[in-house]
Amino acid sequence: MNAACFRWMSLLLWPVSALASAPAAAPAPIERYEVRLPVSEFRAGAARTTVAAAEPDVLSLATDFSHYAEFIKAFETSKVVGRAGKTTDVYLRVKILKGAAKIWAVVRFEPPARDGEEETITAHLVKGNVKRLDAIWHLRAVDAGHTRVVLELLIVPDLPVPEALVVPEVRDAAATAVRGLRDEAERRFSAN
Repeated sequence: MNAACFRWMSLLLWPVSALASAPAAAPAPIERYEVRLPVSEFRAGAARTTVAAAEPDVLSLATDFSHYAEFIKAFETSKVVGRAGKTTDVYLRVKILKGAAKIWAVVRFEPPARDGEEETITAHLVKGNVKRLDAIWHLRAVDAGHTRVVLELLIVPDLPVPEALVVPEVRDAAATAVRGLRDEAERRFSAN
């Protein structure tokens, strides 16, 4: 190959090589906030983000309860312990207060329910070492390759702990779960 031909080939291939070495898009930020759920006077923690994956793919992960511990780092254990009709009972164990204590619960997940453009997955405490635990995943397709994910999480301790100490932990737990779901969905399904 002569030098002129090599230069032309280099110029033609340069845009392709530049694209191949371009860094992947940064994941969408996670917003943490507090919300009141109608089931309690205690505030719930919540988090939301946009996931670069299609809604059906994100839904498949959000309902992969037995593997939560593999992609949501806060969970020490996640194990399906029963099914009744379309509901799924899942044993979950999570470290809190920087590992000083553990929350364990058997949580009943309802099957996904579509309300208009939004898919929701709700979960309620069956038994555990907390007074109340409710979780609601909200999934909404933004477009064919992106999904808006929201998690509202309510945990009311069985001990007399001030709400002001609990809510920031729960808000962070919701963010950790949303981050785990986002990162795993984008790792598995993203076209980026």
